[in-house]
Amino acid sequence: MRIAMIGGGYVGLVSGACFADLGVEVGVVESDPAKLAALSEGRMPIYEPGLDRLVADNVAAGRLGFSDDLAATVAGAEAVFIAVGTPTRRGDGHADVSYVNAAAEQVARSLTGYAVVVTKSTVPVGTGRRIAEIMRRARPDLEVDVASNPEFLREGSAIGDFMRPDRVVIGTDSERARDVLRRLYRPLYLIEAPILFTSLEAAELTKYAANSFLAMKVTFINEMADLCEKVGADVHDVARGIGLDGRIGRKFLHPGPGFGGSCFPKDTLALMRIAQDWGAPSRLVEATVAVNDARKSGMAARIIQACGGSVHGLAIAVLGLTFKPETDDMRDAPSVPIISRLAEEGAAIRTFDPVGMDHARALLPDSVTYCTDAYDAAQGADVLVVVTEWNEFRALSPARLRDAMRGRLVMDLRNVFDPAAFDAAGLDYRGIGRTAGRPRQ
Repeated sequence: MRIAMIGGGYVGLVSGACFADLGVEVGVVESDPAKLAALSEGRMPIYEPGLDRLVADNVAAGRLGFSDDLAATVAGAEAVFIAVGTPTRRGDGHADVSYVNAAAEQVARSLTGYAVVVTKSTVPVGTGRRIAEIMRRARPDLEVDVASNPEFLREGSAIGDFMRPDRVVIGTDSERARDVLRRLYRPLYLIEAPILFTSLEAAELTKYAANSFLAMKVTFINEMADLCEKVGADVHDVARGIGLDGRIGRKFLHPGPGFGGSCFPKDTLALMRIAQDWGAPSRLVEATVAVNDARKSGMAARIIQACGGSVHGLAIAVLGLTFKPETDDMRDAPSVPIISRLAEEGAAIRTFDPVGMDHARALLPDSVTYCTDAYDAAQGADVLVVVTEWNEFRALSPARLRDAMRGRLVMDLRNVFDPAAFDAAGLDYRGIGRTAGRPRQ
């Protein structure tokens, strides 16, 4: 089977490489010359564990290739996936589908026979119908079906999410399209991955609904963490107590400085606008967006307050810059507003992130110092702040940090450390929603 993937970004590259590993012949179209050059040379334009090896193996096997020639790549393909960006549109919060529409028109003009055109990009409800209209206008003679196949890939574990998915959602009204996509996903069906066929509209909405629901769980536990601090409870006890309820589940109940990344901020905002436009406003999603924005901006104020009301002249070590571990993605990362505010207030920032520092340079103040490791960042610091929960930070020695630091205040915004161990080392530990000094079970 032969397919084409329009877009060699995160979704297109991971999906294309995984399909190739399932035995499908995949051509990936990438229009950005720098990205295409990197991919052609075997260099990954994104950081995702295991992706470089997966791509190299399938290129070597002849199942995966990269090109900027859309017409040649889609010719003869049974399915063409559109995996281009849908960023938040300036000014109104809607998803910008202009790249999707342009790709659909290009594909229509290039197809040489029947194909299923599939939106892999996260798109607003109704986009699939509009794509069908665009393609009919461009090529009235063309025999084509349109489907929606939203991705549910988590950065840092995307390959596993594709190969062992919770579900595969496919939205289409065409039985012929269903047959093509059934054959494409047959290897996952054989390992009993649930494959759900729906209408175009249901599939498009499912992605937004799923991400918004998870974002609400994150926001809810963050608010519970604030309440725990007031009443003297440990938020991890509360999270475990509610997470053991099968109707709620344990995942996404980890308090922190607010969610960021490529999906949650964009998708919650887009769903909020979609619901408003259709006259069925989602007050829960609206509240989630507002509370999360306030939380990220309020984290710097929490640090300033812990420092006695001013950070002017203080050296602050910040561990972790990316929005989550195992990615170099800085989009809507809480570290950006936190560091920017602290720098504005006169703090000297020393920071370390295992993979995100190159991308962070364009987003953070020029005064920020980038360090070689966590202990280097802590050297001479008055305050240590953990923003991203990279696993290597969990193994840091409290005694070594104490000896490196000038001050004693540790602000653990991800609760990665053992409060008792840090207290025993003579450090002033402050977590999120935790009672200082109590060991985490």
